[in-house]
Amino acid sequence: MDTFVFLLKVLGSLGVFLYGMKVMSEGIQRTAGDGMRRIMATMTRNRLTGVLTGLAITSIVQSSSATTVMVVSFVNAGLLTLVESIGVIMGANLGTTMTAWIIGMVGNFSLSDIAIPIVGVGLPLFFIGKNRWNSFGEVLIGFGLLFFGLHLLKESVPDIKGMLSSTDVAIQDQARQVQEFIAGFNGRGYLSILVFLLLGIALTLVVQSSSAAMAITVTLAIQGWIGFEESAAIVLGENIGTTVTAWLASIGTNVNARRAARAHFFFNIIGVLWMLLIFYPFTEMAVWLGSLLPESWKGDDNTANTGFHLAIFHSLFNCANIILLVGFIPQIATLVTRLVREKPEMRPETHRLHFISGGMVDLGELNLPEAESATRELAGITRDMFHGYLEVFKNPAADLSEEVKRLKAMEDEADVLTHDITEYLVRTSAAEISLENARSVTRMLRIVSELEEISDAIYRLIQITQRKYHKGRAFGEEATDNIILFASKIVELIDLYSEVLLSGASEEKLLRAQEIEKSTDKLRKLYNKQAMKRMSQTADSVKTEMLTIDMNNQFELIANYGLNVVQSAYYLLKHDEIPD
Repeated sequence: MDTFVFLLKVLGSLGVFLYGMKVMSEGIQRTAGDGMRRIMATMTRNRLTGVLTGLAITSIVQSSSATTVMVVSFVNAGLLTLVESIGVIMGANLGTTMTAWIIGMVGNFSLSDIAIPIVGVGLPLFFIGKNRWNSFGEVLIGFGLLFFGLHLLKESVPDIKGMLSSTDVAIQDQARQVQEFIAGFNGRGYLSILVFLLLGIALTLVVQSSSAAMAITVTLAIQGWIGFEESAAIVLGENIGTTVTAWLASIGTNVNARRAARAHFFFNIIGVLWMLLIFYPFTEMAVWLGSLLPESWKGDDNTANTGFHLAIFHSLFNCANIILLVGFIPQIATLVTRLVREKPEMRPETHRLHFISGGMVDLGELNLPEAESATRELAGITRDMFHGYLEVFKNPAADLSEEVKRLKAMEDEADVLTHDITEYLVRTSAAEISLENARSVTRMLRIVSELEEISDAIYRLIQITQRKYHKGRAFGEEATDNIILFASKIVELIDLYSEVLLSGASEEKLLRAQEIEKSTDKLRKLYNKQAMKRMSQTADSVKTEMLTIDMNNQFELIANYGLNVVQSAYYLLKHDEIPD
């Protein structure tokens, strides 16, 4: 029963730590998510900035898993190249060492002394504050809970030396049994190191968080359950185990996202392999560097210093690994490209939108870029479809049956992508996201719906054109010129909303879209009147002119939907200007 209670205490303490990390990370996303997305999308153009970006974001959100999952998501969306993603992943590995330094403080002072006051500061902000102040309060509460969880973890794991010096014989026997059990794995050179390395992999796979695994490892080391070398080997195993999160996140994504996840694995496994070759001198160097720390950082005995020794080891290892391998990023990219091959039947420019979850940390705030990218892709499909329709219309004598099949496939693709984006946005909004991003989700759902309507209207134009050719209906010169002129207005509007979705809306672009829509409304009325007049003059032309009227009506529908897209994109940025 005592063992069962002990395990429950450890799990409960770990739960408080993980929940604190989750609350803090999600609060940071709501506070600075837009900035992190911009940094990720724009500051990764070379290896150095990529590494620094990964370091900065992971240090902020305190989760390398969240960063690497976000990287996989961005690669899947086409916002990062494979080479850029590898640099960010390297930086994320270094950023996660901040967790080790925080946990190393467990052996230095009472974390409960600062944890509860931090929660006390954050609580009023969380309940009273609005928007970012509310999120900042959540950050403080999460930070306090994280520290309090570490304090509880330290208190729930008994100190081996304290147990050995206990007057209770039973407690002394338990401590000796633990020491003998662990001693059974020691003293066997590299075989012992490999055993503890495998233990680190297993521990990370079980708890699905390298930060949680690190918390357990450092706490056990500080309390004397394992030595420094054993805990350092476990840390190496945790570096390998954490790659599984990104690997799982890449399932169902496009080929480059899967390659990014494999690159994360190879980067970490290569680092562990070279570290094993110099493991003992490297650990000795970490201990020596630990002896140079300020006296105020050091504990009364060697076990109290173990936390900082591990932090030094973890930081040095990841920093050295980056220095050694950052010059080989193109070669790593080539290796994973060869290992993860693209299926020849897949279209490289398209992908199924894949909702990626960060496991312990919800990535709702950081998931939006992929949806935005997919929305632009949907707009591109409508543009290609309309140009394809014009090609079919302008070449009545050519056999374009294959082109019609291609356009039908594109319409089907638009339906699938619309479904994917809608489901993706609904799942994103299910997380606790900021008010600004909740509005973004609502507007994007409207934009996607309008784009899907446009693709349907374009395909109806293609069907009308097919019917015209199959029935042998020949348009007169006036009707043909009218349709081509009308279509040129639609092309202008499609190009305009595609530009808006790519670079953002402005008042000037909104006014231009409104002008085009008004002109199309006038053209529809004018051209339909002309068609009615031609019908009254020639009875045999009734069925032919009805086709021109159908086309004019579809053009006007596309114009209405296109204006709605531009308006939604504009009011997404200018929420306060939405008319009553």
